[in-house]
Amino acid sequence: MPSARQHAYETEVVWTGNLGTGTSSYRSYGRDHTASAAGLPTILGSADRTFHGDPRRWNPELLLLAALSQCHLLSYLHVCAVNGVVVTGYTDRAAGTMRETGDGGGRFTEVVLRPRVEVASAEMAEKARSLHGEANRLCFIAGSVNFPVRHEPTVTVAGS
Repeated sequence: MPSARQHAYETEVVWTGNLGTGTSSYRSYGRDHTASAAGLPTILGSADRTFHGDPRRWNPELLLLAALSQCHLLSYLHVCAVNGVVVTGYTDRAAGTMRETGDGGGRFTEVVLRPRVEVASAEMAEKARSLHGEANRLCFIAGSVNFPVRHEPTVTVAGS
């Protein structure tokens, strides 16, 4: 078994929502911020609209959902490649459920990924369906969360 490797990541988040009086009251400040990493485009962030955020910006809940979806895609493409399944198209429409707690906090209770996978031939379809479990096991982000990440895949054959 290969040795475990450690990887490090760095980002910078800067609050840009000071409307002049800082956090003098709950409604006195904006939730806008930027998220960046060296050499990458800046992400415009805010809170969810429910929490007084800007609905035109990414919020942490959407970013978590996108990270789970992206990670599953990349893990899935890997397991398909090493198992002889030729993927020719992939789209995921993920959905997550977050429940607020009485103390002002909250947590995600579930995420459902709904990948629509297109494979090169009908002989690959069943294997393509079954590899989502392996991809989930290998996904770094799914392995880091404390709620279930379910999969409802659809597999079609190219040209049919």
